Amino acid sequence: MHTHEHEHTASTVGNIKLAFFLNLIFAVVEFIGGLFINSVAILSDSLHDLGDSISLGLAWYFEKLSHRDRNGKYSYGFRRFSLLGAVINAIILVIGSFFIVREAILRLANPVQTDVKGMAIFALIGIAINGFAAYRMQHGKSMNAKMLTWHLLEDVLGWVAVLVVSIVMMFVDQPALDPILSMGLSVFVLYHVIKTLIETITLFLQAVPAEVDMDEIERRIKRLEKVVDVHHTHVWSLDGEENVLTTHIVLAEGSKSPEIRIIKNSIREIAREFHCEHTTVEFEYLKEDCSMPC
Repeated sequence: MHTHEHEHTASTVGNIKLAFFLNLIFAVVEFIGGLFINSVAILSDSLHDLGDSISLGLAWYFEKLSHRDRNGKYSYGFRRFSLLGAVINAIILVIGSFFIVREAILRLANPVQTDVKGMAIFALIGIAINGFAAYRMQHGKSMNAKMLTWHLLEDVLGWVAVLVVSIVMMFVDQPALDPILSMGLSVFVLYHVIKTLIETITLFLQAVPAEVDMDEIERRIKRLEKVVDVHHTHVWSLDGEENVLTTHIVLAEGSKSPEIRIIKNSIREIAREFHCEHTTVEFEYLKEDCSMPC
């Protein structure tokens, strides 16, 4: 079992590493090519791909880091570092997208003819590279890998749009389509990046994860034998995938040690259904006063 998990981790890290180098090399080639064929849409996507490369590089680093054992300084381990990477990536992409929108607006006021055949060639290469990277990433089981898969699939759709526009421009003399496409892609990216940034900040502020129903957790705990009441239940997420749960359980008077062990194990099982791998339970009796403020 341990060997299987180790192989799975190595496979996921290897796929992220491959996607990182593919995107980085293509981003550099794309930037040079965008200048050469005079396409602001290609230039905008080169910046987007550079942001993707940074995202993939950080994901690669944090995927390796997340499997390090906890220590005296980071008692919950290193999984929360992935949120820091997400914020850094979001800031880079937001700034870059605003810059590209500004350049596209200036280009829209003074349209310049682009090399549409060059655009089509880059689009085909972009579809192939991002499509291959997405195919490799789809086998990853971690939330990190799944999010990267969707990100790469969005890139594939963006390149499909570039291909369609370049084909249209081969038959219709409309150089304004290039900056319009650039703005469309940037706005599309901005929407998803800002949405992800809000979700990440929410996790930083230790909000209850969207998939966790606090009322349902407490209802199920209250149904357990010898449990009289539940209060001070808190759930927050380390990284959007692994959650932490703490709760206070009021037990019926006379509860025995074997019964308490059964209750504790049952609570842990309930918690695992909501991806809570770190569970802390404090037991109290009716005659005791809770030490925490209400």
